Amino acid sequence: MWMRCSLFLFLVFSCCLWPAGTAQGQQSPAEAGRPILQRTEPRYPEIARRLHIEGTVKVVAIVAPDGKVKSVEPAGGHPLLIQASKEAILQWKYAPAATESREPIELHFHPQ
Repeated sequence: MWMRCSLFLFLVFSCCLWPAGTAQGQQSPAEAGRPILQRTEPRYPEIARRLHIEGTVKVVAIVAPDGKVKSVEPAGGHPLLIQASKEAILQWKYAPAATESREPIELHFHPQ
């Protein structure tokens, strides 16, 4: 029981400190870099849905010259939503390019 209360308080406290994120990825035209050829939408975590956590997750994807996402660096958002975002973005495929690139991504999470 104590562990549940601690987890709940941690999640509530985390919501206050970090903005949260949606299962729809958006890049503004000014920031749009390499075209995305294949996109996997993030799965909304069930615990985040139960706690009504929503908001925006900002990450930077490190993309190899062949278009595969090598890694995802969090830049802002709720930790539960960041993890779901990272899992999905690691499956994305970008258009090939001559060099490695850093692609900023914003994902917005809204419970249904």
